[in-house]
Amino acid sequence: MAEYIYQNKEWPDFKWDNGKIIDLLGEVRNMQGRILGRMESLGFELKREAFLDTVILEVMKSSEIEGEILSQEQVRSSVARHLGIEIADPVESGRNVDGIVDMMIDAVENYQLPLAKQRLFAWHSTLFPGGRSRISRITIGAWRKDLKGPMQVVSGVIGKETIHFQAPAASVVDREMGRFIKWFNRDDYNDQIIKSAVAHLWFITVHPFEDGNGRLARALAEMLLARSDKSSLRFYSMSARIRTDRKEYYRVLEKTQKGGLDITEWLLWYLNCLLNALGSTESVIARVLNKAEFWRNNSDKILNERQRSMLNLLLEGFEGKLTTSKWANINKCSSDSALRDIQDLIAKGILKKDESGGRSTNYILNYQAGGHTGCKHLVI
Repeated sequence: MAEYIYQNKEWPDFKWDNGKIIDLLGEVRNMQGRILGRMESLGFELKREAFLDTVILEVMKSSEIEGEILSQEQVRSSVARHLGIEIADPVESGRNVDGIVDMMIDAVENYQLPLAKQRLFAWHSTLFPGGRSRISRITIGAWRKDLKGPMQVVSGVIGKETIHFQAPAASVVDREMGRFIKWFNRDDYNDQIIKSAVAHLWFITVHPFEDGNGRLARALAEMLLARSDKSSLRFYSMSARIRTDRKEYYRVLEKTQKGGLDITEWLLWYLNCLLNALGSTESVIARVLNKAEFWRNNSDKILNERQRSMLNLLLEGFEGKLTTSKWANINKCSSDSALRDIQDLIAKGILKKDESGGRSTNYILNYQAGGHTGCKHLVI
C-alpha cells in the first residue's frame, strides 16, 4: 500500500465525491458573485484601494503561515509602489518584502498568462533575493536537489523527530512539474475554484523547491481564483483565513497526502475556507467606504498636508498610539506645529483625546460613519 498520495499507481488522477461538495461549491459561487457585484459598484479608485488592502493582507498572512513576520509598513509601501497608488507616509521596503509582493501581484494581475518553469523560477528567486532562507543558503530559481537527503516535513527535537511528509525524490521533480504545468495551463477544466484547490494540494505535494513551496502554492491558487473571478482585482484573502486555522490546514494536508487519491475532505476544507474568506470581504468594503465617506464630509476642513497624511494613516488602521511626538516625527515638523495640527482637528471634531490615559496624551479619530455616532478607534 502506498504511504504517500504520489505513490499511488493512478497519481495524479485525483478523485472526489461531487455529491458531497456540490452544495458548498454552489454557496461559494453565489457569495463570489455577490461580492464581485458589490465591488463593481464602488468605482475605480475605491476598487483599487480595496485591492491594495487585500494584497497587503494576502502577503502578510501567507508569510505568517510559514512563521515569517513581515513589517506591515514595508508591505503596504511595497504594494502601493507596485500598483502606482499614493499612500500616506511610505517607507523603504526590504528586497524580501518586494519579492513576495512582486510574485503575488504578477500572479493575480497576469492571471491569464500561462504558467511556465521559468516563471516559477523567477518567483522563487524573488522570494529569496540573497539566496538564503533565514540563515541557511539554499538553491534558488531551480528545482531542489536534495543534497542533504530526502525533502521532509518534520517536527520535534533532534533524535525524536516526527516525519509528517516526505516529498517525491528530486530526480522526478522536473518530470512531475512538467506534468503539473501542462495541467495548470489547460483550459478544459470544468471549475476554476476546484482547480485552485487541486493545484494548491498538488504543488505542495511535489514540493519542488528547497523552501517557499507554501507561499508559491498559495500564489498559484490565487492565480486560478482570479481566473475564476475573471478579474485581476482581488477582494478576499485565502491566506488570512488559512492563517486563522493554520493547525487544521496542516492536519488536512497531511491526512490527504497520506491517503489515496480521493481528495473530497481536502476540497470540503478548502471550500469552507474560501467561503469564510469571501465573508470577511465585508470588513474590507466597510473600511474603504468609511474612508471615502470621511473625506467627502471633511476634506474642506483640513488645513495642511500633514493633517491629511496623518488622517489617512488613522483611517488605514495602523497600530500603536498617536501622540504629539509621533505626529512630529512622522511629519518631520516641530512639536509646536504637531500640537497646533492636532488642536485644530480637535476643535473641528475630527480628533479627540483618548480617555484611556497613559503616560502621554493619546488621540483617536472621532468619526461618525454612516450616521452612527461614536469614535473610530483606529490608532497609530
